[in-house]
Amino acid sequence: MKTSNGRIKNIILYPLAAVVAMMTTLIPSAPQVVSAAAVSGVFSAQVMQAPATPLQPVTETHADRGDRGPSPRQVEDRKLPSRVAIIVDDFGNNMRGTEEMFKLPVKITVAVMPFLSTSEQDARRAHELGFDVLVHLPMEPKQGKPEWLGPGAVLTGMSDAEVRQRVEAALDNVPFAIGINNHMGSKVTGDERVMGIVLAVCKERGLFFVDSHTNYRSVAGRMARELGLPPVENHIFLDDVHSVNHVAKQMKLVQERALNQRYCVTIGHVGIQGKETAAGIRSGIAGMKDNVQFVGISELVRDEWKWNSQLTLP
Repeated sequence: MKTSNGRIKNIILYPLAAVVAMMTTLIPSAPQVVSAAAVSGVFSAQVMQAPATPLQPVTETHADRGDRGPSPRQVEDRKLPSRVAIIVDDFGNNMRGTEEMFKLPVKITVAVMPFLSTSEQDARRAHELGFDVLVHLPMEPKQGKPEWLGPGAVLTGMSDAEVRQRVEAALDNVPFAIGINNHMGSKVTGDERVMGIVLAVCKERGLFFVDSHTNYRSVAGRMARELGLPPVENHIFLDDVHSVNHVAKQMKLVQERALNQRYCVTIGHVGIQGKETAAGIRSGIAGMKDNVQFVGISELVRDEWKWNSQLTLP
């Protein structure tokens, strides 16, 4: 009986000793006897010492899901065509190219400067045509002439109350506005205090802010996310060079980005070269209409950021 017990012990202990020896070899600093509690303690300590990092969205792959197929979000994304949102700035003063822009064969978003001769008229006409309306809010630039801003501009030297008053007055002056984008504004969009007030008014009114991206160090997108607003920004200026051919070439870049990234936000202007910009956009549309869908900015924001505002229009 003793011999049998000894054999049983050998059968049990020899493999265990081998495991311990292997662990000792793999972990030179480990003690000769490694208990389950000790291993658990080391793991717990490593977890506790790991730096805290913000949670990242998890994209579930087909392999993760086994036989269940793609996730609902993946299916939804496949159904959505590549989309383009064209924003046209500087409406509100009967600028050159206004008629041509309103007659484009696709949906555009009309950004209207406040307190000008045709601000209300242009906003109402855009709304009647089914176009989205933004307040094209004048904001202080790092460089530029003050007269380029127009009336009602937001300046970094203003008090909190003055900034709020300017933003609310501009919104009240442009009917049917669903959001704001900046006219100029490279200085303001880099100022956390002033942008905080602008975005706070947006949130209170159920609006969103589109960063025109006149400042590559803009804080608008980051602050919008922190406030629970969609971080919408312009990707491509169409008429940084004022010619029909250049705008048409920019439209090709817009299509390329939309196809690669699923969507693209782009900005053009009415004004001195407004007719040329409209002609370039029209030319570009002809070669894009079979590959992308042209949408208003509100539709893009709703689908890409699941934004459902409680906006009440007059």
